[in-house]
This record gives sequence, structure tokens and C-alpha cells, in this order.
Amino acid sequence: MRIYRGLDRYPPDAPPSVVAQGTFDGIHLGHQAVIRTAVERARALWVRSVALTFDPLPVAVLRPGEAPPEILSLEERLEHIAALGVHVAVVIPFTPEFSRVEADAFVHDVLAGLLRAREVVVGFNHTFGRGARGTPDLLERVAVPLGLGVHVIPPRRVAGVLVSSSTVREALRAGDVRRVASLLGRPYAIRGRVSRGAQRGRLLGFPTANLVPGGSWLLASGVYAGHARWEGRSAPAVINVGVRPTFDEAQLVVEAHLLDASPDLYDRQLTIAFLARIRDEMRFASVDDLRARIEEDVRVARQLLAVDAGA
Repeated sequence: MRIYRGLDRYPPDAPPSVVAQGTFDGIHLGHQAVIRTAVERARALWVRSVALTFDPLPVAVLRPGEAPPEILSLEERLEHIAALGVHVAVVIPFTPEFSRVEADAFVHDVLAGLLRAREVVVGFNHTFGRGARGTPDLLERVAVPLGLGVHVIPPRRVAGVLVSSSTVREALRAGDVRRVASLLGRPYAIRGRVSRGAQRGRLLGFPTANLVPGGSWLLASGVYAGHARWEGRSAPAVINVGVRPTFDEAQLVVEAHLLDASPDLYDRQLTIAFLARIRDEMRFASVDDLRARIEEDVRVARQLLAVDAGA
């Protein structure tokens, strides 16, 4: 997938396209439906598919005090978009100046003009342009007379829950990673470089690979069952998210104890996928109590992962 960071970098002589437009901040099932529809329509019309998105999220610029934590970084969003078969991604830097562009001018100049869109695909609740006046209804009113087809993807529900970035965040804050997976269509995962910790896990008999999350953090503290992936390999894992209250620490750390594997992961890139929640993070009266509980966590994790594997 080719990536253009800024409209000024998009080639003015580029061929026609079908455009999927959205913030795509979680690439949840609703976002995937928008992008897949654009890819399918582009194939049908023998043109290329373009994913048009914005960074940072508009709310982070317009109302920074209300901006929610990101579900995915921009680079992760682009990787998921590419995996859906999109030819080109255009990332518009969202600035106060850009926020003042009128919605109808955006349709004329960007969609019909620069991107030469034959069709545009948006979600039912997508807005754009000055004052968020660019609703799907406005898009249809402006785009159709210009010869652009408009596809509005309806809301999607899973087990009665509306699929949205807000419901994904709510489930993450509750530690309900099973619900998160149902909304995303994949397990929630993070990645980062393994840092050297205090080696307490090794002393307890449960060595861990430690990641220090950057920026805002969404997932509730606690112990989870999941998988770790690195350099084409993977292993089941017990994952602790928290501040290790038994040792009176304050820094949030994600610690993954790999089951049936003991690679040297220091300074390597690691991806951790969360599949099930085991319990809350706890303070223990002694190191022996903590060790005994970790042994139980490992047993429970093996059971949960075996059930998931057989499902």
C-alpha cells in the first residue's frame, strides 16, 4: 500500500479511485466494512481504492481536554488498512486551519477534484468539514450532482452492542478483552520493545518480558491470558498489567510470562495479544503468596487458552 502523508503529496495526475473516508481510529468491524466496501467497489470499477483518514484525531485538535486515548497508533491503523487490500492511504494532518475547510468545498476540491473519486464510502455517523457539518446526508447532496456515488455503511451490532470506537474503549477500560475482540474482529494487541526490568519475575521463578506503555493507556489493570509474538514465533502467555503493588511501585508495566518458551527477548520487538481476563491486580502480603497466586494464574491461563484453541 502506498502512503501519502498530506494532500500536497498526492499526485495530481493520479488515476480515478473509490474512497473510503473516516478516522478509522480502531479499525473495528464498522471501519472494516467501510474499507472493504471501497475495495470491492474499486475492483468492480477497475479503479484503485483509497483510504482517506486524519491524524491526529480531530477531537484531539478541536477539544484536546476531551480527547480519548488512541486505540491504535497511526502506524498500526495503516497496517490494518493495508491488510484489507487498499491500494493507497492518504493521511491528512488535522490542524486548526484544516478544521475550517467547509464540507462542500472538501467534496469538490478533494474528493471529486484531487482524488478523482468515482464513489465514496463512509460510516453512518462519519462527519467532516467545518463544524462537523459534513454528514452522510450532506455528502450525498453535494457528491451525487458531481457524479460521485455515495455508500453509507449502516450501524453494526454484536450481541446487541453497537460497534464503535467508544464501545471498544469502554470494554478495554473494563478489562473485557473478549468483548473487545468481538468488536474488533481480532484480539486486542499491543506491541513494543522489551525493556530490562528489576528481574523480580525471574527471582519468583516466572521470568517476564516487560513493555512500558507509552502515552495514554486504555486496558484495565489485571492479569490476562494471551499470546506473545516475536520474529515469526509465538507462545502462550500470562500477562500482568499494572504497577506491581506488592513491591510498592508506581510505573505502569505490561509483563508477559511466556509458557513453554524462554527466549531472550531483551530489546526485541514483541506483540502481546490479550484473549481473556483472569483477575484484578492485587497486593499480596508476602512474596510467597504472590508466587502461589502466579502458579494458579498459569493454571487458569492454560485452561482458558485451551478452551479458546478448541472453540
